Amino acid sequence: MPDQLEPETILREISELEGRIGELREAAGMPAADTRATLDAALEELEFALTALRAVGNGQGGAGGGAAAAESERRVLRAVFSDAPVPMFVLDRDTSVRRVNKQAAALLGTSSGYVSGKQFTAFCDLPSRAALRSQLASVVRTGKRRRVPVRFLGRERPIDAVVTLTRVWIPGEPDPMVIAVAGPTTTPTDDAGDRAERAAPVDDEAVAALVHRMDVLATASELLLDEPVFNETVAVRRCARLLAAELADWALIDITVPEPGAPGAAARTLRRQVVMGAAEDERTHEAARVLETLDPAAGTLPHTVYTTRQSALRPNVEDLKLLGTCPDGRPVLSLIGATSVLCVPIEDGDRCIGAITLAGSGEHGPFDLRDLSVVQRLGRYLALVIRASRLYRRRAEVADTLQASLLPKSLPQIPGVDLAARYLAATHGAEVGGDFYDVFPTPGGWGLVLGDVCGKGEDAAAVTSTARHGVRLVSRWKDAPADVLAMVNESLLDQDRFVTAVMAALAVREDGVTVRLGIAGHPPAIVIRADGVIRTASRGGVPLGLFEDFEAGLDSIELGPGDTLFLHSDGVLEACDLTRQEFGQERLLEALAGNAGGPVQGMLDAVERVLLEFSDGDLRDDVSMLALRVRPPSLN
Repeated sequence: MPDQLEPETILREISELEGRIGELREAAGMPAADTRATLDAALEELEFALTALRAVGNGQGGAGGGAAAAESERRVLRAVFSDAPVPMFVLDRDTSVRRVNKQAAALLGTSSGYVSGKQFTAFCDLPSRAALRSQLASVVRTGKRRRVPVRFLGRERPIDAVVTLTRVWIPGEPDPMVIAVAGPTTTPTDDAGDRAERAAPVDDEAVAALVHRMDVLATASELLLDEPVFNETVAVRRCARLLAAELADWALIDITVPEPGAPGAAARTLRRQVVMGAAEDERTHEAARVLETLDPAAGTLPHTVYTTRQSALRPNVEDLKLLGTCPDGRPVLSLIGATSVLCVPIEDGDRCIGAITLAGSGEHGPFDLRDLSVVQRLGRYLALVIRASRLYRRRAEVADTLQASLLPKSLPQIPGVDLAARYLAATHGAEVGGDFYDVFPTPGGWGLVLGDVCGKGEDAAAVTSTARHGVRLVSRWKDAPADVLAMVNESLLDQDRFVTAVMAALAVREDGVTVRLGIAGHPPAIVIRADGVIRTASRGGVPLGLFEDFEAGLDSIELGPGDTLFLHSDGVLEACDLTRQEFGQERLLEALAGNAGGPVQGMLDAVERVLLEFSDGDLRDDVSMLALRVRPPSLN
C-alpha cells in the first residue's frame, strides 16, 4: 500500500489533529507525565502537519493495493494471532480494539469480549495516552513501525511494557488497521509449572483483598453509627474520607437538596457535598476545591446513576468527560488523573437521595465487581443514616417549636424585682420535654410556677400545657397556692401522667416581697440572702394528678433587698458526670452562694456553666431554673 495521504482523508486527518494536540497539552501538565514521550509525539504531529500542507498544495492522489496482497496479509494476521505467544491487539483506524488474543486478555486481567470495542488507550495510564494516540496516528499515516513505552492498567497493578505498532490493510476495510504487540512485560507466561507456583500467591492476594473490603465495611459501620445523635454532615464526610483512604484516589459524594422556592419533596437538585482526595499535597487540595464547585450535570455518570438508581462500573474509562468538565474546559478525569471509575446510588429502599463516585488512577488496578459490591453496601448504610438524621432533625424542630409554646416568650416586668429564667433541653432524644415555668399577674400580686411532667413526647406536652395554663387560670380566682394546686390536681386526675410543681404567690412591698409557697412533690425552693446565707424552703406535698385527696406542702418566706428566690427542676440535681455521680444539692448551693452578689442573670449563667462542666455537656434530663431578686429601694 502507498504511504502517501489519500485526498479524501486529508480533511479528516487535519480535523483529528487539533484534538490530539489538545490532549498532548493536557498530558504535559499531568502528574508523573512522560515529557520525552510527549515531545516525541508532538514532533510526529508537526511532521504530519507539514505533510498535510504539502498534500493540499500539490493535489496529491494515491492508489489502492491488490487483492492478492490483501488476502496474503489476512492469512498472516490469522497465523500471528493463533501462534504468537505474546499479547497482541488489532486496532481500527480510530484506535478502538477490534480483536485481542488470549495473551492480551490475560495481560489486562479480563476477557477478550470485554476489551473488544473499547479504545486501546483506555487500558493505559492517563499520562501516556495522548502520546500513544499520536504515535498510533503516525503509524496509520506513514506505515512506519513504532515502539512505544506503555503502562497497562492490569487488574492487580500497572504493567510496564514496550508496544510495537505496525500498520496492516485488510480487504473490505476502508481504512488501515494497526497491530499492537506488547512485550516484554511482567505478565506471567502460560507455562504449567509457573501457574502452579503462582497459584498460592494469587489466592493469598484474593483473600487479602476480600478481607480488606470486609474491614472497610466494618469500619464504615462503626464510623457511621458511632454518634449519640445521627448527623448527616458528619456521616457523609466520614464516608468520603474512608473511601478515599482505603479504596480510591478520589471520593465524591453528591446529595439531593430542595430547590430554592420549589414546594414539595420531589423538587430536589443533586448537589456536590464532599470531595476527598487520598493525597495530601497542594495539587490535590486545589483539584478538590475545583470539584467542590461542580454539581453533577445531566449526562454525567453521577447524575445518571442518581436518576436511574443503577450502579455503574467503568474499569477502564474511555470518555474522559464521564464526570463532567472543569470551568476551563478540562475533563474532570484529566484534572485528577483518573482512569477507572465506579458510581453507586445512595438509596434507602424507598428513594434515591444521592450518589457515591470513586475514581482511581489505576496504580492498584482498575475497580472491579468486588469494589462495586462494597461501595453499594456502603451507599445503603449511608442512606439509612441520612434518613435517620433527617427524621431526627424534623422531630427535633417540631419538639423545639412545641417546647417553645409551653414556655413564656418573655418574662413580665415586676416593680421592685429582677427576674431571670433558663431552660436547657436534654442532649439525648428529640422529644419535647415536660419542664415548664411561668410568671403571671394575680389579683393579689404576682404568681410564679415551675413544674415537671413525668415523661416526654406529645402526650407529656399536652399535660404540660394543661398544668401551666391551669395554674395561670385558677390563680384569677384563688389566691392561696394550696388552693390553686388542689384545683389543678383535679383537672389532671384523668391523665396518665403526674406533675411535680412549686408555686409562689408574691406580695410586693416597697421594702421587700412576701412569698407564699405551695409544693407538690417538687424540689424545694432556695433562698439566697444578700449576705450569701442560703436556706432551703420546706418540702412536702404529693405530685399533681395522682390522688383525689391532694394536700400541698406549704411555706412562707420574707425577702429583703438583695435576697433571691430560686426555683429549679430535678434535672439540675440529677445531672451526672462520667462516673454516673449526680450533681446534687450541695454543688447547686455552692454555685448559688458563690454568685450571690452578682446580677440574677449572672447567677443562672454560673449555675449553667458549672452544671455543664460537671456533666461534660451531656444532660440526661431537661433543666429549668427561675430566679427572682429583690432590688434595693430607690433613693428617689
